Amino acid sequence: MNTTAGFAASTVLLLLAGWTADAASLQIDWRDLVPPGQDMPAPQKITAAPSAEMPDIALTRRFSGRAVRLSGYLLPADREGDLVYSFMLVPRSGACSHMAQPPASQVVRVVPEKPYRLSMNYEPVSVTGTLSAGLEKTQLFILDGTAVILSGYKISKAAVERDPNAALNKPVTPWRFLDTSAFD
Repeated sequence: MNTTAGFAASTVLLLLAGWTADAASLQIDWRDLVPPGQDMPAPQKITAAPSAEMPDIALTRRFSGRAVRLSGYLLPADREGDLVYSFMLVPRSGACSHMAQPPASQVVRVVPEKPYRLSMNYEPVSVTGTLSAGLEKTQLFILDGTAVILSGYKISKAAVERDPNAALNKPVTPWRFLDTSAFD
């Protein structure tokens, strides 16, 4: 075997050995979950009592069955202490408890492959797994009591990690006017 062919074969083997689920996942953004031709939907008022009917909400199916990676904020749905067994992934911190609920096309119900150790509500995370579209209602306990959250997407057996994106990790606070640079 000549040197060039040997180098090419070694490179291919190294690339294949380094291939991971993350590398095979498509990085998507919240806007990608809105059906083509539609504007980003406005937040909805939270309803405390679940309705028997599922509303007619437009969802995109172009990522259904595909491995994706999406970053957002974790709002626990099923937890025991600091271990989270399922959660809602929302596009902004405070959604559902401090402000109106995002529309279903902007909420992903996530069931981690293994329980995720939570350090705070609305922790910024990245989720990797197979996305499926379909409306689902989940009852959560939030600051104001219980609420029924409608999600348009679900990722089961998800890999969850604290989001490495520095801008996303900045805490959202109503005290923005304070100089917190000394605490960074």
